[in-house]
Amino acid sequence: MKALESKAPLIVYIDIKSPYAFAAIRPTLALEQSLDMHFDWRPLTLDIPSYLGSARKSKGKLVESTRSASQWDRVKYAYRDARRYVERQGMMLKGTEKIWDSSIANIGILWAMQTDRYRLGAYLETIYPPFWRRELNIEDVDVVEACLEQAGLDSNGFATFQQGEGRDQHDAMQAQLHPSGIYGVPTYVFDGTILFGREHLPFIRWHLQGRQGPAPDIAYELDSVEPVSC
Repeated sequence: MKALESKAPLIVYIDIKSPYAFAAIRPTLALEQSLDMHFDWRPLTLDIPSYLGSARKSKGKLVESTRSASQWDRVKYAYRDARRYVERQGMMLKGTEKIWDSSIANIGILWAMQTDRYRLGAYLETIYPPFWRRELNIEDVDVVEACLEQAGLDSNGFATFQQGEGRDQHDAMQAQLHPSGIYGVPTYVFDGTILFGREHLPFIRWHLQGRQGPAPDIAYELDSVEPVSC
């Protein structure tokens, strides 16, 4: 699997622990459904400490941090920015108390795509909102399995998959991303074009519908956003 290539009309890179990806999930699913297309959803597991430092809280109090003041400013802005759009969708976004290893939950994306891609939207709905309400431990394989089951997916074999074949696929994909020019989420890829951020969804719609008329400017408005039923 190559980072910029797919048989699908659009590749969508996301990370469960990204607030920006969280704000983009329902609008992107709504676009996929309205166009009656199947996008190629893939995980990008962010290495946040490499560019924003690390930090950990306990009961709301900071107990460990390697972040500079400017890094804290960037983190706080990112949460404020994403929260605006998450709350407009009727959901909650609480800042996390540590930097999570989201790889198991992200491998769940690969599992859903390979076992029953029609349930992928339901899986994202079962894991994203509760995680951002601080209700899920996404580092626990049993928790991720429960989310898969809740979404209507068969989780039998997932524990082995996330340690073996799925982990290998995930790690091989991550190694390709930066060299291919993909650095954050959500990132959308079509015909070798890389677009970062959900504000590009109107342009992506225009492209996928045949590029008729003038290209739209970036915008955040896109259809009414409804939860995906399980």
